[in-house]
Amino acid sequence: MSNSPRAPLNVLWLQSGGCGGCSMSLLCADTADFHGHLKAAGIELLWHPSLSLESGQELLDLLARIESDTLRLDVLCLEGAVLRGPAGSGKFHIMAGTGVPMMDWIARLALKARHVMAVGSCAAWGGVTAGGGNPTEACGLQYEDEHQGGLLGADFRSPSGLPVINIAGCPTHPNWVLDSLMALAGESFGPDDLDTLGRPRFYADQLVHHGCTRNEYYEFKASAEKPSDLGCMMENMGCKGTQVHADCNIRLWNGEGSCTRGGYACIACTEPGFQEPGHPFHQTPKLAGIPIGLPTDMPKAWFVALASLSKHATPRRVKLNATADHLLVPPMAKKTRLK
Repeated sequence: MSNSPRAPLNVLWLQSGGCGGCSMSLLCADTADFHGHLKAAGIELLWHPSLSLESGQELLDLLARIESDTLRLDVLCLEGAVLRGPAGSGKFHIMAGTGVPMMDWIARLALKARHVMAVGSCAAWGGVTAGGGNPTEACGLQYEDEHQGGLLGADFRSPSGLPVINIAGCPTHPNWVLDSLMALAGESFGPDDLDTLGRPRFYADQLVHHGCTRNEYYEFKASAEKPSDLGCMMENMGCKGTQVHADCNIRLWNGEGSCTRGGYACIACTEPGFQEPGHPFHQTPKLAGIPIGLPTDMPKAWFVALASLSKHATPRRVKLNATADHLLVPPMAKKTRLK
């Protein structure tokens, strides 16, 4: 048996139509030495537009080595949506110094990479970049919102046999990206580790609702009525946490918080089409007084019945605290031994 060390996972990171927020988030990874963290995990970052010193001809030489198969490419990471406009020409986004549309570079490099990873909801589904009538003809690598297709097509599979790995989020949690790369480096990532939309199940099998500090208010349907209220934001404030696939309230951001812990409703940023909900993000659309977007797997009749019972059973403490910006009534201290 050979004891030779495993070859590093060569990662190329490109940016297309987006804000760069996923790279900014990546720098918030829980480590004092980002590059050392990658190296210790067996990951070699060949190039990143913000984190690498090489530019210009040095990058073009690197890309030429990948295309000529003299440099192995294990993971192609794309941040930002693919810009196909105008009229499918891709000329809205030309890679500097090449005269070649970025979408063509992405398609060519995807054929060389053992794995292809979409970093962020723009790269996965089109995201915010595809909103507002989509004048740039933006799309994801393998999806346009929830519809399969995108730049690479529904049938695309990388040499590893996997479809595009969609690390969806706006922005992505740094550990969603790093944990996925580490799993690929350890050769412990397979088709069963992806959900039906190609998202890694280690975070997509959770809901934002799981671990939310407002869950007691949710259980009693004690709802916030205005920003800063402590109550559940589902009924009035547009929160979609009971429907959205992510572990934001379990795997906290910077070890401290999440959108809901900061007083902001979950806007479903890991889901296709979140950028065009058809209503203001901070409002909950209702039909006959019932929120249209109900918790995952809950029939409407059950929700109406349970909500009615819950509101009638709401403790005074929970009801008063829900519409305040600080605790008005603390939990009662019992003198007897807890049963």
